[in-house]
Amino acid sequence: MDMKRTWRTLLMAGALALPPVSVVAADFPEPDFIFKVRTVFRLLSPDAYIRVYGIDDPKVQGVACHFAVPEIGGWKGWAGLAEERSEVSLACRQIGPIRLKARFEQGETFYEQKRSFLFKKLHLVRACDKKRNVLVYLTYSDKLIEGSPKNSISTVPIMPWGDAPAPRCADFVEE
Repeated sequence: MDMKRTWRTLLMAGALALPPVSVVAADFPEPDFIFKVRTVFRLLSPDAYIRVYGIDDPKVQGVACHFAVPEIGGWKGWAGLAEERSEVSLACRQIGPIRLKARFEQGETFYEQKRSFLFKKLHLVRACDKKRNVLVYLTYSDKLIEGSPKNSISTVPIMPWGDAPAPRCADFVEE
């Protein structure tokens, strides 16, 4: 019995000494942290927050997206072991002349973030509504076994900016 307690104490101490797990996948751009608001105060463990981030679309110059993600907090959240909630809010806007830098697939993921230690990811994806010349952005979370239907969508009509003509997103979609 004392041996079990000793091992349990050592494992807990080791887990608490570990830094939080990085949640951004290495192949994607790092979003800019904008601000956070506390949603749950916890006296003896880290608080829960909603964090707001901004990110530029890497293949579409002139479009920025902002997304808000809840973070659970507590000791599991601090250690990166909590499964974060799936509710994410998204807004994308034209912030300058749009220049499509590269071809892309419909529904292409341009940002991904781990939302649990092993199984859940948040995705930001881009597509083109060819008929209306509108960029469509979607955020959703998936899970290895069972995904989440919770999602958020934002659209960016491609408009002329100053003297710059509006490109056609249909010309950059890979078939």
